[in-house]
Amino acid sequence: MFPERVLSGMRPTGALHLGHYHGVLKNWLKLQSEYPCLFFVADWHALTTHYDDPSGIESSTHEMVVDWLAAGIDPTQATLFVQSQVTEHAELFLLLAMSTPLGWLERVPTYKEQIDKLKEKDLSTYGFLGYPLLQAADILIYRAQHVPVGDDQVPHLEMTREVARRFNYLYGREPGFEEKAQEAVKKLGSRTARQYNELRNRYQEQGDDDAIEQAHALLNDARSITQADRERLFGYLEGSRRIILVEPQALLTKESRMPGLDGQKMSKSYGNTIAIREDAESITKKIRTMPTDPARVRKTDPGTPEKCPVWPLHQIYSSDATCMWVQDSCTNAKIGCIECKQPVIDSVLREQQPLLERAQVYLDDPSLVRSIIADGSEKARKMAQETMRDVREVMGLG
Repeated sequence: MFPERVLSGMRPTGALHLGHYHGVLKNWLKLQSEYPCLFFVADWHALTTHYDDPSGIESSTHEMVVDWLAAGIDPTQATLFVQSQVTEHAELFLLLAMSTPLGWLERVPTYKEQIDKLKEKDLSTYGFLGYPLLQAADILIYRAQHVPVGDDQVPHLEMTREVARRFNYLYGREPGFEEKAQEAVKKLGSRTARQYNELRNRYQEQGDDDAIEQAHALLNDARSITQADRERLFGYLEGSRRIILVEPQALLTKESRMPGLDGQKMSKSYGNTIAIREDAESITKKIRTMPTDPARVRKTDPGTPEKCPVWPLHQIYSSDATCMWVQDSCTNAKIGCIECKQPVIDSVLREQQPLLERAQVYLDDPSLVRSIIADGSEKARKMAQETMRDVREVMGLG
């Protein structure tokens, strides 16, 4: 129906750490080679919790995009942009707010969780209450069919689907829809029209999912109809409404619990991170001073790797042979903790090297980052404007 797209975004938090690299960016690298992808800096979302001090948003945006590029995100494959530079997001957010029930926002699981977690901040604002709807607008404005999310974000995406469904229900009921859809069928040509009607009947009478997939492919290949007629025919397959906003599907991503320097999940709030572009001396010092198995007071004391915060890093960075060596040497007190940490240090530094080399290009010439963002924002704006033309039309604002 619409071009297949993936959309994902991150709030600008400044320089990213290895938890972001293993948990998000590696997945983006895979997706950018499989789909047309849009990756954006969610700077308006940053204001929902940091409205009282926005001073760091611009520099954090720049640092984060450099990290994306250092990780291998390719602006020739994916569209990179900044949310606030595509103001159509705000327009769609406003228009969706007119018909979104208040209860939908209040029931988002993370709403009360975040209020409890961030008690030091005054989050009794319309912006914070409405951020799930802004998130929905971010997705729906690009008619993105796939959104990579973890299990904890599925409720957000389900709300986005409900918002799209409600919008299509309210505004897809154009006068004379059935007649217009039947006229559009004739424009397909006799052979294609016959196939379309057969597939529509199979789906509506028998619930045949294969039939609707074949019908979608048929319409995507049709060159004799306008985009508006194509939308009508997609809606006509399933009922009697035009599809204006696409219901996105979750691309469930495997949870990556990157361990921090203290054994907890790596997080800036815990102060246990290694930055994606941290210098070698700092990384070496951080890992060498990591806490270890408390039972190993002296080198001659046997240890238990599973009780040591260094062990989860070995499981990510070390080969099977090295892990076996650690198990044996630690359990039987053959090595000291510094010696155990060295393979992790070596592996982290080896992983960092290509990232540092890619980043250096943008550090030497910051204007390259600004150009990438400007170009990406322009591309994103054109896609967003196509959606907003349809939205305004059906809402009587054309």
